[in-house]
Amino acid sequence: MSERPVALVTGAGTGIGTACARALAAEGLRVIVHYRGSREPAEKLASELDGLALQADLADSDSIDALVKTLKDEAGRVDVLVNNAGMNVNAPMLTMKLDAYDTVSGVARGTWYLTKLVLRRFMLRQDRGRIINVSSVVGHTGNAGQIPYTMAKAGLDAFTKSLAQELAGREILVNSVAPGFIETDMTRDLPDDVQAGILARIPQGRMGSPDEVADVVAFLATRAGYVNGTVIHVNGGMYGG
Repeated sequence: MSERPVALVTGAGTGIGTACARALAAEGLRVIVHYRGSREPAEKLASELDGLALQADLADSDSIDALVKTLKDEAGRVDVLVNNAGMNVNAPMLTMKLDAYDTVSGVARGTWYLTKLVLRRFMLRQDRGRIINVSSVVGHTGNAGQIPYTMAKAGLDAFTKSLAQELAGREILVNSVAPGFIETDMTRDLPDDVQAGILARIPQGRMGSPDEVADVVAFLATRAGYVNGTVIHVNGGMYGG
């Protein structure tokens, strides 16, 4: 096991998670690439970064237990935790099924449980760490047809603020990064009229890139010694907080 600082990035097989993994590796951290279903891109990324790809279903506590055990055996430490994984189901409230809601909220529950274990097994023993939660602008503005997702993302920012207070006096800092609309596979597949409506709400007139979010995550992970319990918005002026 190396003495290099270790970062665990959840949902790192695609999109913003992949960009975060690359940005942290560029800062000299060994990156653990977590994935649920995106095995091939996650393993390719881990190989590229000289890191490690680990699978876990964050909605399953036993799967999280196994993930943390492997982390202990293979890495021995976690210095940075980026809670990026999320799940979304699009449907109006009146037609959404209960199991669809549970699919989204299960990942939020898993984020809480994974963070708890990482704190207990690693960061509290090291008396040092950085926890960065990737939330969303829609947790603040709302978004029709995405109520479970907006609830989960708003809750993630509240989690950030509360956990920062619980860890007061320790060198373990907790912050959120709330992206706006970012160029990912999901947004590229939106109909042209929907994309035009989104762009009309962004003063900069364009969507952001995953790298622009990852730059802020890397800053919080490696250089921000006096930023704690806050939400940093990366949305091109769409929402100021």
